[in-house]
Amino acid sequence: MYSFMGGGLFCAGVGNILLIVSTATDYWMQYRHSSNYMHQGLWRYCVPGKCMTHTDSIAYWDATRAFMILSLLACFIGIVIGVMAFIHYSSFDGFDKTFAAGILFFISCFFVLLAMAVYTGVTVNYYGKRYGSWRFSWSYIMGWVAVVLTFFSGIFYMCAYRMHECPRNTNSR
Repeated sequence: MYSFMGGGLFCAGVGNILLIVSTATDYWMQYRHSSNYMHQGLWRYCVPGKCMTHTDSIAYWDATRAFMILSLLACFIGIVIGVMAFIHYSSFDGFDKTFAAGILFFISCFFVLLAMAVYTGVTVNYYGKRYGSWRFSWSYIMGWVAVVLTFFSGIFYMCAYRMHECPRNTNSR
């Protein structure tokens, strides 16, 4: 049980770091415009020599930002509850902390998956037609890796919950 929780905490910790870096950095997409390479993130876009804040309230950026922030919060709260389950913290005995952490990791995975799907769909349809030379960059890729890590965190915690709830019968023949 503890190895599953340890694996889940490791995946969640790395996933949360990737979520923070992915959300905060400006390399979701790179493209070439007027013979200059530019890049953009969720908060700013950069041209050679300077970066500027997105001033337009475009729905897909707002949705992606919101889903990434909700994913961060769910993952962080899942880590806190997961640590409480790991060390057998006795407060809040009315609910199973292992199960709650697993559910929060799945919720985090769902939110980051939504964010990545919204961003991917709009970017491919808009920039794919407008610019010939563009590509997704490393911040975006970190977001997809965070999807996988938060999913496996949920799997590990659900396995730990299952082992805790259904211990093997040692007296069986």
